[in-house]
Amino acid sequence: MKYIGAHVSASGGVENAPINAHKIGATAFALFTKNQRQWQAKPLTEESITAFKQNCKKYGYTPEQILPHDSYLINLGHPESEPLEKSRAAFIDEMERCQQLGLVYLNFHPGSHLKKIDEADCLSRIAESLNIALDSTAGVTAVIENTAGQGSNLGHRFEHLAAIIEQVEDKGRIGVCLDTCHSFAAGYDLRTPEACEQTFAEFERVVGFDYLCGMHLNGSKSAFNSHVDRHHSLGDGNLGMSVFEFIMTDKRFDGIPLVLETIDESIWPDEIRLLQGLAAVA
Repeated sequence: MKYIGAHVSASGGVENAPINAHKIGATAFALFTKNQRQWQAKPLTEESITAFKQNCKKYGYTPEQILPHDSYLINLGHPESEPLEKSRAAFIDEMERCQQLGLVYLNFHPGSHLKKIDEADCLSRIAESLNIALDSTAGVTAVIENTAGQGSNLGHRFEHLAAIIEQVEDKGRIGVCLDTCHSFAAGYDLRTPEACEQTFAEFERVVGFDYLCGMHLNGSKSAFNSHVDRHHSLGDGNLGMSVFEFIMTDKRFDGIPLVLETIDESIWPDEIRLLQGLAAVA
């Protein structure tokens, strides 16, 4: 079963996210449980938590079909102690919010070295941050998103993801989300079925499909191996449609949230139907 959806708005309260997902015909969705561009947020109210769970039940969304995303401000590999501690506290808060909502995943960008420490040290800091967060929470898997490698961001190589996972103590609560645009911009070719076979074979060899908890399905405005993160609509830009046809017909991508972050949300219902149509012929 393919769970296909988009990153929908939670404006007015997290309880609105499953409603918004249902409106576009989604069988999966992503959301922010707080404002993604602010450090502080009001605690979730009991009314909001209850309404979120009720709406998920009403529209048939299980926790495994939902991929919440943390704040863009968080850098779990920050080279300086004060911002690092601030990021760690904010990440734990995000994990706790997921716990309250009964969710099982929290998607996050791994972190940036800011050209102040080397890659290995930054990756170790990220893993240390995750160990602290996992020790402080329960029931939520931390899901690392691969990046395009823009600036000093880590996570653009499968080896980065593997290095973080290797240093996380609780292997049962660490996972990966692959973004098609980020992968392509990072130098993993996905433009043909043969290229997809090779790229996903490398992912299996270096990381392993056992860790795959979700995907972001995005076209790419940026060029191959450009390390520039610019999403596009499905089929537009430089990526083409082969990778989406591949994912929709490959059972290794069953049972996880497959989430659009494409640039024109007005056509999300059409893109979801397109993907569902591809999956139906598998």
